Amino acid sequence: MIALPRHGFGGAPLGNLFQPISDEQALATVEAAWESGVRLFDTAPHYGLGLSERRLGAALADRSGYVLSTKVGRLLVPAPSGDGRDDEGFDVPADLVRQWDFTGDGVRRSLAESLTRLALPAVDLALIHDPDAHVDQAIMEAYPALAELRSQGVVKAIGVGMNQWQAPLRFIQETDIDVVMLAGRYTLLDQSGLPLLEACVERGVRVLAAGVFNSGLLATHEPSGTYDYQPAPAPLVEKARRIARVCERHGVTLPQAAMAFPLRHPAIATIVLGARAPEEVTANAALWSSPVPDALWEELAAEGLLPQ
Repeated sequence: MIALPRHGFGGAPLGNLFQPISDEQALATVEAAWESGVRLFDTAPHYGLGLSERRLGAALADRSGYVLSTKVGRLLVPAPSGDGRDDEGFDVPADLVRQWDFTGDGVRRSLAESLTRLALPAVDLALIHDPDAHVDQAIMEAYPALAELRSQGVVKAIGVGMNQWQAPLRFIQETDIDVVMLAGRYTLLDQSGLPLLEACVERGVRVLAAGVFNSGLLATHEPSGTYDYQPAPAPLVEKARRIARVCERHGVTLPQAAMAFPLRHPAIATIVLGARAPEEVTANAALWSSPVPDALWEELAAEGLLPQ
């Protein structure tokens, strides 16, 4: 069984998510994560049309003792026009386009192409990425291909990564996956993924919790910005502010509590935090290293801000 560290690095910002960063900054950010003790690194072809994989592979070259995760489900193929900019949130040239492919051949091709971009001999974990509109095919075709690769030792563990909990629950019930990456559905503001986590405990499936800040609202002690990549609704902003005030009474910041909360559930092995600069990594590490008192969770529950 693959060992999962408690803290992981999310590689979407290395693919120029929302705004560009230099190769040098990407390398320094991964180096800061390594120096902070992070030993799980997650990426995907989707992130910057392969840019995240290339940068992460370069940063991890000649290192050992880490867990590397990438994803399948989107092939990168030449764009018909070959010009313009990517229109899916990454500031990169649109010389490639994403092509959904959850067939067995597509899974094998995707993983082989990821290894080429990473310039590494293997990955530890392969996740079926965002099969929201293709769940049946992903279960019937993508999963068996990954299970075969796992049996051959090409990857150590397999799973699914999504922003919802209902489809991953089907994978838990119908397949033999090892890991679920659940983004944004078990956080201080959204515990809707609890049925999935309970099923994971029963089946021995471990969870990587991503999106613990719900894309930004919980990332600073004074809540503002986005919730699930959209402008945050006023009621959620107010709820986050109430949580922050309770945190203050216990000497805790809102992002510190947002990092600590998911790890309290026995299904969750790892929280995965994206970062685009070394300073962000260092700040996050300082927060996750500081203890959060149990009295905080008790008061949040008493105030009706968390489930009992």
